[in-house]
Amino acid sequence: MKYAAPLLIVLVLWSPVAVSDDSLGEAKLPKVDMSLKRDWQYKRVHQLALRYILLGRLDEAESFLNDYLKDHPGDAESHYMLGLMHGQRGELAEGVALLEKAVELGLSPGRIVAGPRDVMQPLANTPFVRRIFDSLKPKTARGLELSPVHGPLVGWVSDTIANIWFRVREPSTVAVLVDESPDMSDPIGFETKITADSDLTGVVRAWGLKPDTKYYYSVMIDSHASVKSDDYHFRTMPAVGTPAKFSLAFGGGAGYVPPNERMWDTIDSFNPSLMLLLGDNVYIDDPESAVMQQYTYQRRQSRPEWRRLTAHTPTFTIWDDHDFSVNDSWGGPHVDLPKWKIENSWPIFQQNWANPPYESGDIPGCWYSFKVGDVDFVMLDCRYYRTDPQGDDPTMLGPVQLAWLKETLKELNGTFKVICSSVPFDYRTKGDSLDTWNGYKAERDDIFGFLAEQKIEGVLLMSADRHRSDAWRIDGECSYPLYEFNSSRLTNLHVHKTMEDAGAIISYNAKQSFGFVEFDTTADDPTVKYTVITIDGERVHDLTVKRSELE
Repeated sequence: MKYAAPLLIVLVLWSPVAVSDDSLGEAKLPKVDMSLKRDWQYKRVHQLALRYILLGRLDEAESFLNDYLKDHPGDAESHYMLGLMHGQRGELAEGVALLEKAVELGLSPGRIVAGPRDVMQPLANTPFVRRIFDSLKPKTARGLELSPVHGPLVGWVSDTIANIWFRVREPSTVAVLVDESPDMSDPIGFETKITADSDLTGVVRAWGLKPDTKYYYSVMIDSHASVKSDDYHFRTMPAVGTPAKFSLAFGGGAGYVPPNERMWDTIDSFNPSLMLLLGDNVYIDDPESAVMQQYTYQRRQSRPEWRRLTAHTPTFTIWDDHDFSVNDSWGGPHVDLPKWKIENSWPIFQQNWANPPYESGDIPGCWYSFKVGDVDFVMLDCRYYRTDPQGDDPTMLGPVQLAWLKETLKELNGTFKVICSSVPFDYRTKGDSLDTWNGYKAERDDIFGFLAEQKIEGVLLMSADRHRSDAWRIDGECSYPLYEFNSSRLTNLHVHKTMEDAGAIISYNAKQSFGFVEFDTTADDPTVKYTVITIDGERVHDLTVKRSELE
């Protein structure tokens, strides 16, 4: 087995504008305690119970969960959370019995290992929890294996590089062995060290790969035997600048709803070349609590449907309000105010994804760009530096990101250039709301005017936020029509009304859905086909845009 030499990535650094006082820094007040109400949306039920536990209000947590279990006696998550509550009381026997019941009802054992570790601590040394911990290290015919707690998740994949993310049970060295042959007869190894400082998560970067090539991989933790799975494979992207045919799945609005987690299997059945998650990916809504943020990521990462899909589908992400802070929030113009931006939301987002290098330099911000063949993608951070839309000269991107966006757009030469925003560009998508680009019209005008001034052709827009799937055409604001594909009801129960009357070309909300986008830049007149596909795999609407329309 060969191990590659370390790969050095050099980033351009921006100068941070830091502020050191204790104010909100012009951000929207989170008002998290306002959510201490009996909300029966499933994605909120156990967040509320955990919030009670973190506040030491154990009797209220118990009462709330028992009320929920009266109508949902087989709910594994409620038994799990009750087990944590009893552990906090020191009632270890009762806590363990509830954890055992949760696993019996289908809770992933990895949830018990992952945590929240601080809340699980009173139960950590009980025989049951130790058995769960040790179950990740089974003895097999090939030796003693050690499986990751969460992942592997394939993140950024280029034509020569692949990022693969993991969560492990304890500080470890994790190696990924990569081979073009499924028998893994001559693998190349890449490794990283994972520590508790990153919530036991880390990314292994494989590099020096061949373009447009299928690779198989296995995982080795410390000196244990490597772990294989039929899902452990990925394909590198076509060579940069090369015309190609490929597809992607995209969307947002992915609250944790167990009956709808099958969406990830539905997406998998269409075999997309990559997946874009454009915000509201997990619904945290508690920026001041690191534990709540970690818990909300962990319950998604434990789902088998999610793990099957992301073990081989390159996944690229940005965040929106419910991942970053609370509903319709803005973070304000400062790097380090409020403190939760730089101490919780930003590092925890980084810990839970495997995106390309962020192009914000040495300041926070999840904006970046990447290429697939001769198609460029530009991913925007629409929350960290956003200011109050009713303030003076409001900005969604902040001056540093806006300057980066313009410079990036000038340099792109792809047949199509896809700008991805967590909120819609079209003003008609959300009525009079100022949370979309409707609240930042001058900045949007600046961007669209820049496209016309610089004669930048082939631009498409993609976005999320609205709990439905739409297509829009924006006329008269650039030198050609701007088409926007919007989708953000991957798993959510909550739905927004359709918008045909407002002028949408396509608008669908009957079921959970995702956007499936097929690029063909090998054609004489390259095309992009956007299809709305339901959670049941039904193709319900489609729209094809030709490159000749975007010039």
